[in-house]
Amino acid sequence: MRVVIAEDAAILRELLTQMLTMRGHEICAAVADADALREAVDTHRPDVTVVDIRMPPTHTDDGLRAAIDIRRAHPGTGVLLFSQYVETKYATRLLAEGSAGVGYLLKERVANVGEFADALARVAAGGTALDPEVVTQLAAGGRRTEELTSLTGRERDVLTLMAEGRSNAAIAQGLHVSAGTVEKHVAAIFGKLGLPSSEDHNRRVLAVIRYLHRD
Repeated sequence: MRVVIAEDAAILRELLTQMLTMRGHEICAAVADADALREAVDTHRPDVTVVDIRMPPTHTDDGLRAAIDIRRAHPGTGVLLFSQYVETKYATRLLAEGSAGVGYLLKERVANVGEFADALARVAAGGTALDPEVVTQLAAGGRRTEELTSLTGRERDVLTLMAEGRSNAAIAQGLHVSAGTVEKHVAAIFGKLGLPSSEDHNRRVLAVIRYLHRD
């Protein structure tokens, strides 16, 4: 993968660069502020970018707002937010900017390098990778729609795990049910959310966005 890293902490920026380089990925740029991030993505057109949220110049939500700009200007570039904080104000807007290639991981909850690299690869490939705590807070911030209230409790459990980027096999293992049962729940979710089969859209990602971004 071709990657741009945006992290204002120099040591973490260097560690991310070394870690991904050792795994065979090309680091196009490693920058320390939001303006440099926008410029680097415009210049290099990477497959995915790793973005800290609280970066210069204001150290508030500059990275997240830059990520929204990137999704609008370069919808094919995956964005993985990597932060200590859950920022719900703009995060749902980021998810609404496109139906694929968005992740949000909390730094202190990433267990190992392999987990991070796998999440980054999912985002670069157009999937999602959301920390369970992020899913919980974003979902709690929205208003239930009729479509979502029609889901059963188990269907909501499955959709939450889909939001985390879990495969059907991983969902089955986590819920202690068969893969066939998960497939039935997923099909029911797609039906209730009005997501017909399409070659142009990833229905799993669309379902997750519908779940997290509710008007």
